[in-house]
Amino acid sequence: MNIKTFLCGVSAFTMLSCESASQSVQRQNIVYADPTVVLDGDTYYMTGTGSQVVPGFTVLMSKDLHEWTTGTPDVNRFILNKGNTYGDAGFWAPQWFQDGGAWYLAYTADEQTALAKGSGVTGPFRQYPFRAIDSSEKNIDPFLFKDNDGKYYLYYVRFNGGNYIWAAEFDMETGTVKADTRRQCLWITEAWENTQSYPSDPVMEGPTVVKLDGVYYLFYSANHYMSADYAVGYATASSPMGPWTKYKGNPVISRETVGENGSGHGDFFRGKDGLYYYVYHVHNSETVVNPRYTRIVPLHMSKAANGIYNIAVSKEEVIVPYQTYQSY
Repeated sequence: MNIKTFLCGVSAFTMLSCESASQSVQRQNIVYADPTVVLDGDTYYMTGTGSQVVPGFTVLMSKDLHEWTTGTPDVNRFILNKGNTYGDAGFWAPQWFQDGGAWYLAYTADEQTALAKGSGVTGPFRQYPFRAIDSSEKNIDPFLFKDNDGKYYLYYVRFNGGNYIWAAEFDMETGTVKADTRRQCLWITEAWENTQSYPSDPVMEGPTVVKLDGVYYLFYSANHYMSADYAVGYATASSPMGPWTKYKGNPVISRETVGENGSGHGDFFRGKDGLYYYVYHVHNSETVVNPRYTRIVPLHMSKAANGIYNIAVSKEEVIVPYQTYQSY
């Protein structure tokens, strides 16, 4: 699918298709920033940093990654609301995590990471008592990972003269990190990670970790999200705590590879077809940043002689997901 093509040839933002005199189906671009997608059964679920007035997180669902709906006549379907868990404002960057029969939602609020629990992928997610994961410093963008040996790890962004990705062992019983295991994962070392198109303190954020054939892959975004050069790269390690080696072909997802500004901060997931995908956000247009739109792209993965996957994308394969709902 070409990302320059308007949905249904009418408008990239909102379209109406009348079904009757009193009812129509409305389509619109999905405006999740920091999006994440999970496949449960035969249904994909998506959430992210939303633009709704009510603080919290909404959810969309899809069978094919293209058309998404709330599954109800409502435009918004919430899986977590302010008041049921930690935080009053700034609900950002949610991340699903399934462990046994329980579902969890890691997220940011009040510039702190937190963890809520639910009985299913759509929640509702709640926390008691209310508490942050790591109150020693402002931190955002949590990603929970469980290794084959049963140990849990949290990858998240701590503020210290900029935004940097850290890792720590995680205690699921207390919902907190083991402070003595905290370790910074990455530093700004490459030109693409700190361009001058939007000068700022160093920014490395949006971690996602996956283990493939015994190798750990840490996907991350760099640059300020307001920058046209905001982009995604990855690093690899033989241990969940690193040390990490950056892929020489970074950035993998950027305005050069997918054709839109500000392409970053998303999540790695596997589709029904067995292929791997990355969901991310882009700027609203070439001149306007917000509200940011959601995109999905399949990942082409080829294993090199050293056993590490080389990962690439094609702008011609970018999926422009859209939301549909009934309008009366």
